[in-house]
Amino acid sequence: MKKHLLFAALAWLGAATLTASAQTARKHELPKLPYTLDALAPKMSRETLEYHYGKHYKAYIDNLNALIPGTPYAGLSLEEIVVKAPDGPIFNNAGQSLNHQLFFLGMSPEPQTQPGGALAAAIDRTFGSFEQFKAQFAKAATGVFGSGWAWLATDKAGNLSIKTEANAGNPLRSSLIPLLGLDVWEHSYYLDYRNRRAEYITNYWDLVDWKVIDERYDRR
Repeated sequence: MKKHLLFAALAWLGAATLTASAQTARKHELPKLPYTLDALAPKMSRETLEYHYGKHYKAYIDNLNALIPGTPYAGLSLEEIVVKAPDGPIFNNAGQSLNHQLFFLGMSPEPQTQPGGALAAAIDRTFGSFEQFKAQFAKAATGVFGSGWAWLATDKAGNLSIKTEANAGNPLRSSLIPLLGLDVWEHSYYLDYRNRRAEYITNYWDLVDWKVIDERYDRR
């Protein structure tokens, strides 16, 4: 009888703990874009935004929210999940949620077209010039095999580097801070450019808002 009561108590405690975790799970939200869906056309069409932002990105957020209740990641930020979660569904959906947030919020129909301040100086120091940085970044992004991302990242001291990551990878996994991330999964460009990834990358520079990227660098 005592053993039966003990098992019942343990089962109740486990259920109560799971319920509490589920109740306190952070609900991650799809951020509102600071521009309309057709504002980036013709470099990035409304149809691409409808699918890429409205369906692909939203699916990562929805999947993550369904996966984390009752796990150690329930109350964590996207950044914390990306750093702490092992490879698998939770990491993949958190990584893509964070990656797409950085990507979409780093563009504008009326962007600041070049970096300024401390970031501009760091780019010149590291790559020789802004144009040389763009050439090196474009080469890295074009060379990503299959699906993935190209990143401009920094360490806390302000040292810059270009990184490429497969699938949902993010520089945070290497203790770096992501500043600018370019999505080179086919769903990011196929509707507008078919298989012409290099053209997509060239046109991307006309959308990057360096005011946002500058601010990310200054907050490191």
